[in-house]
Amino acid sequence: MWFRCSLLGARTPAPLPLGLLTSWHRHCCAASSYSAFADPSRVRALVYGNHGDPAKVVELKNLELAAVGGSDIRVRMLAAPINPSDINMIQGNYGLLPKLPAVGGNEGVGQVVAVGSSVTGLKPGDWVIPSNPGLGTWRTEAVFSEEALIKIPSDIPLQSAATLGVNPCTAYRMLVDFEQLQPGDSVIQNASNSGVGQAVIQIAAALGLRTINVVRDRPDIKKLTSRLKDLGAEHVVTEEELRKPEVKNLFKDVPQPRLALNCVGGKSSTELLRHLAPGGTMVTYGGMAKQPVTASVSLLIFKDLKLRGFWLSQWKKNHGPDEFKRLILTLCDLIHQDQLTAPACTEVPLQDYRRALGASMEPFLSSKHILTM
Repeated sequence: MWFRCSLLGARTPAPLPLGLLTSWHRHCCAASSYSAFADPSRVRALVYGNHGDPAKVVELKNLELAAVGGSDIRVRMLAAPINPSDINMIQGNYGLLPKLPAVGGNEGVGQVVAVGSSVTGLKPGDWVIPSNPGLGTWRTEAVFSEEALIKIPSDIPLQSAATLGVNPCTAYRMLVDFEQLQPGDSVIQNASNSGVGQAVIQIAAALGLRTINVVRDRPDIKKLTSRLKDLGAEHVVTEEELRKPEVKNLFKDVPQPRLALNCVGGKSSTELLRHLAPGGTMVTYGGMAKQPVTASVSLLIFKDLKLRGFWLSQWKKNHGPDEFKRLILTLCDLIHQDQLTAPACTEVPLQDYRRALGASMEPFLSSKHILTM
């Protein structure tokens, strides 16, 4: 069981039926009745009862918290980001959807407040992040089971901790799992300003890889280019520049990439494929353009290009919790070595969630919005 709680309308004196509580594929997250001796407290949570526009269906409600059981852990949430997958989940357009009503948020960092008598791996004061999606991190406090959490070092920056469990993990796995790249090899990616894109730049630099980073043109393109290069990007080009014949000059001193990372689809992904080295791989992990990936027959036949997909949730299922914990610790080592920082972030108090949700769906985002509790 991941949490023990019931949802309350902010102006409703009685709790909603326990059967309406969030469930995550039943084996992960289920509702539970309260102990007769529980001393519940009221905390705040961002809840949606229907799929739709996040700015309209998400509400700040009161959540009644049960007492800590033997294998339970009470956690005070510190910060939780708003990711594209969170938005998609609320809209009903994601690969995994919780039963409704549900608490929003799949990522974040919290601090252990109390532990049950059977808990051995965590203690009050420890920092923890979710081990799987669907935990519901947009809340001030919750009671979770021990296996739903992963302990992380408490000496890393708060924003790095809050954004550790999704984007950097995706970036690392794509860089190491699909092509056996060596220092000096190059990688090309689109959506380079995204959370994953910024993590790719930094992790690639730590691995000795060179990056060609494609972004959409915008009024502040020079400022964006400077920021990405400060992270370790070697080349930053716009979608329009990538289509021009002059781009071939870029590859005079950079080897043709054997790995392309696609988060856009449509024409952007087609351009990535055109610049891949023979036998190279394009990994798709998002579809921001909401257009299909189109590959010409000639590229597939004469260049033997490979098209793959990546979804972190599936990777976790395939590799298990211990492997995911090792991945998290690897990324924490990079943070300690100043080789990985959080993406540009804007912290927003939980009560200002409507503003944060609206801003997170705007085009040309310059920063990730993080809810602080």
